[in-house]
Amino acid sequence: MSESVRLRPATLNDLPALLHLEQQCFTEDRISRRQFRWMLKRGHCALIVAEAEAAALAGYILVLFHRGTSLGRIYSLAVNGEMRGLGVAQRLMHAAETAALEQDCLALRLEVRTDNDSAIRLYRKLGYRQFGMYSDYYADHAPALRFQKRILAVRTQAPGVVPWYGQTLPFTCGPASLLMAMKALNPDIQMDRRHELQIWREATSIFMTTGHGGCGPRGLALAAARRGFKVELYINREGPLFIHGVRTELKKEVLELVHQDFKEQVEAAGIPEHDEEISLEALEQALSSGAYALMLISCWSFSRQKSPHWVVITGMDEHYVYLHDPEVDEDEEKTLLDTQNVPVPRSRFWRMARFGKEGLRTAVIISA
Repeated sequence: MSESVRLRPATLNDLPALLHLEQQCFTEDRISRRQFRWMLKRGHCALIVAEAEAAALAGYILVLFHRGTSLGRIYSLAVNGEMRGLGVAQRLMHAAETAALEQDCLALRLEVRTDNDSAIRLYRKLGYRQFGMYSDYYADHAPALRFQKRILAVRTQAPGVVPWYGQTLPFTCGPASLLMAMKALNPDIQMDRRHELQIWREATSIFMTTGHGGCGPRGLALAAARRGFKVELYINREGPLFIHGVRTELKKEVLELVHQDFKEQVEAAGIPEHDEEISLEALEQALSSGAYALMLISCWSFSRQKSPHWVVITGMDEHYVYLHDPEVDEDEEKTLLDTQNVPVPRSRFWRMARFGKEGLRTAVIISA
């Protein structure tokens, strides 16, 4: 019986048993010793083991948490073949939900093979609902069903339906975000690398400390306006953006020239520009009218990197701001499951949506 099994957090001493269980339960897509060790020492996760009376591992569950969001992801669940049918998997799932609630998660997501009938039955029994599917997901090219369960009971409305597009280069989060917003408003918009780079060439305005430049709000607003969309800008500070991170006078001169040029183009295009912070209430009003918003956030909350990053706001309710993140960080074991309609508590999002020492807050509102 599962009552004879004790659940506890895994430790480094469990590594041999975890690897043995992994070899027993899976033939492909196995977690390696290095990955288990990383999760135990550095991962933002919960790794819970079920220990039988004989001190053998009856199973484990691994839940990943992503900084700055309210989503948890069940990454792996394994049960010893001799212990199946005794309720071990169900107890591990309940433990995962408890761990996720302790991390202030709104929901848990997971993926499962379409031919894993027993697991699918368990997830449905526990209240998980299918919300999508990936084709060619596993190493053997098998598809995966996507499931989600709301574990925090709050009254919320579903976010808007916005197609997702992943940036293909480290410096194209702005163009990727703009493509998503435009596609939501006009299905004829093409979301591909050619158009992503085309927008980047039009909108880039920022010298980074290394690598290529990124896109500022005025450049993205102009790119949207050229494609027939209505645009409204909010920028709470004067002068060229991100100039405090530039050390050479030449780069500062370039930033100043580009800033003046974009500012004149925005004025000539008749794009309304507010020299103030957009409020959460104004953002919510724009979304409720059918518009979408691009906002610049600090990556610190997500990846502990001090860099600006564009996202698309897909919806809001009284508790959460929902966003599409165009970046998939494979080093953080992050997948597409963790980038779409990500719920972030309103207060946490408002802290994220301010960048740098100057406290830059900017939004590009796009409507048809």
